[in-house]
Amino acid sequence: MRPKSCRASISAKGAFVPALDYDGPVALTRDIFWVGRHATELTLHCNTYLLVEDEETVLIDSGSIPDFPVVMRKIIDVVSPQSISLIVASHQDPDVCSNLAVVEDVIERPDLRIAAHGATLRLISHFGLRSELYAVERHDWCYTLPSGRVLEFIHTPHLHCAGSIMSFDRQTGTLFSSDLFGASDEDWALYSRRGHPHSMTGWHQTMMPANHLLRACMEKLETLPIQRICPQHGSVIEGADIAPAIAHLKTLPVGLDLMDAGA
Repeated sequence: MRPKSCRASISAKGAFVPALDYDGPVALTRDIFWVGRHATELTLHCNTYLLVEDEETVLIDSGSIPDFPVVMRKIIDVVSPQSISLIVASHQDPDVCSNLAVVEDVIERPDLRIAAHGATLRLISHFGLRSELYAVERHDWCYTLPSGRVLEFIHTPHLHCAGSIMSFDRQTGTLFSSDLFGASDEDWALYSRRGHPHSMTGWHQTMMPANHLLRACMEKLETLPIQRICPQHGSVIEGADIAPAIAHLKTLPVGLDLMDAGA
């Protein structure tokens, strides 16, 4: 299912574009969908994504308990929940994956796997999960779907959790970036627009510990053929907006940098 455009607006670049219907799933590519919850009263939107490959589906960051009814309704609009064979938890925060046990019950697949770094799995195992826990560092930092399509995992230690990971779909050039490239914005839109990349500043300065960690991560990302960045918060970044976003975070003082500067 692909959502219908319901209105029109002017983008940051002056182009006339249709507005998106956030009440339904939004197709980012032919096989990647945003199924998050949008509400005008939220200042922190949590983005959940589906990657649909043949008869198998990957769920990226299943979301929170309050978001569950909306997220699951949108998933059902795209695929049968029973087609989900893998759930990726980029880290353990409640907004990212506190609904895992409920989602697991709906999927009802004995072969369901939950992929995360081992440091994350040690914590989310306390949710009482029944599914196989797939430690990405023990599987060459990747997961291969039955079709042969590979999802690559990138460890981003302490950005902002010890076991934080990003997921990269090389087939579409899509980077699911977890909290990196995120933003907290009252005037939220699914796609980045005017004010970006500076709209990411406050989020990263609050959540990320030090620039030297950010810089090393951004240097690694500069080597990848990224076509779009799908963060867990904030807006999807595409095309020509990607390089400025990486450059902005590469030099941004955050966390301890700001504390040292104020000492």
